Amino acid sequence: MSTDVTDKTPAAAPPGRNGAGSGDGLLQLMLDGMRRNMRQYGMLIALGLIVVLFAVWTEGDLLLPRNVSNLVVQNSYILILAIGMMLVIIAGHIDLSVGSLTAFVGSMAAVFMVRNDLPWPVAVLLCLAVGAIAGAVQGWFIAYGGLPSFIVTLAGMLTFRGLTEIFLDGQTLGPFPKGLQTTANGFLPEVGPDTNYHNLTLLLGVGLIALVVLQEVRDRRRQQGFALDVLPAKLFLLKLVALTAAILTVTLLLASYKGAPIVLLILGALLVGFGYVMRNAVIGRHIYAIGGNLPAAKLSGVRDKKVTFLVFLNMGMLAALAGLVFAARFSVASPKAGLNFELEAIAAAFIGGASMSGGVGTVLGAVIGGLVLGVLNNGMNLVGVGTDWQQVIKGLVLLAAVGFDVWNKRKVGS
Repeated sequence: MSTDVTDKTPAAAPPGRNGAGSGDGLLQLMLDGMRRNMRQYGMLIALGLIVVLFAVWTEGDLLLPRNVSNLVVQNSYILILAIGMMLVIIAGHIDLSVGSLTAFVGSMAAVFMVRNDLPWPVAVLLCLAVGAIAGAVQGWFIAYGGLPSFIVTLAGMLTFRGLTEIFLDGQTLGPFPKGLQTTANGFLPEVGPDTNYHNLTLLLGVGLIALVVLQEVRDRRRQQGFALDVLPAKLFLLKLVALTAAILTVTLLLASYKGAPIVLLILGALLVGFGYVMRNAVIGRHIYAIGGNLPAAKLSGVRDKKVTFLVFLNMGMLAALAGLVFAARFSVASPKAGLNFELEAIAAAFIGGASMSGGVGTVLGAVIGGLVLGVLNNGMNLVGVGTDWQQVIKGLVLLAAVGFDVWNKRKVGS
């Protein structure tokens, strides 16, 4: 006669059924959520640490209201380029011509407004059209001509730099009209009663906080509806608190000086607009698709050539906008404008989470990457670090960001 043997060992209680298990389970969920989203939030955390480091190192000078405002204005054109460059890299390409194209558009703006006395709004539209045409020509060679983007945009870099020298005769040309200068250097007007703060900036800050919280909640619900992984509730709440605190801090700093710079509104509109396109629009999903897996995208019916063409056309327009902002900020067009801007934009995209293989990245990441470079530049200038060591440090930061990307892929793959 056989005897059945039954394991009498008590089963381990599932996490969350008792005090200790609940704490351990929640901690594990939070750690898992952070691991899954480390790529998305890693550089945001790094930006915060860099700000704290230089704030302490400069004895608070980095976070003076005037310095924060200057930080936005001084890096605005790089951030504009970084947004467009992120889309190019997500699509699996690269654009080396944007620095020269910003200089070329600046020279065209000087020719239109200074030499020919065109009204500046008309000249701005013409310059944006010039940038779109330049981007479209390069995009046609890449998408329909089958030429590598590296070669086409390298040729564009040389061509636009030469055309800038030709149009300006090797000299600077200015000044630009006051209206255009105000767009790059001006601030929102004062409205309402005297509160020791810029009232309109405070209202915009509160509105931005509401918009960000609403968008985060909607995205979370959408992901849950598709049965996708989301952050644990407590970690998600912590994220909302951190975002609110960051926006509120910047808002108060700007409102205690002259208010929000006009160029910040331009950046905000680009961030919201392109962020929405890349998250929700069909063409945004197609850009991710052709960069992530081009053969599969073709089999799925994605018109890859058209998408690539539009990506470079868009990059040309954003380069033109950056060229106008840069020229208006200094009120002159210079043959040497835009030097190394393409490298700064590419570095900002990769630091902000773009992948060398394409298909990965966010518009917000591009802005974060640009701000990392901007804070590094500003902080190192304040503490007296020489330009030679600044280049070394920025190069190491870029290397670390790409190295983290490679390490993260290998870890996820294993």
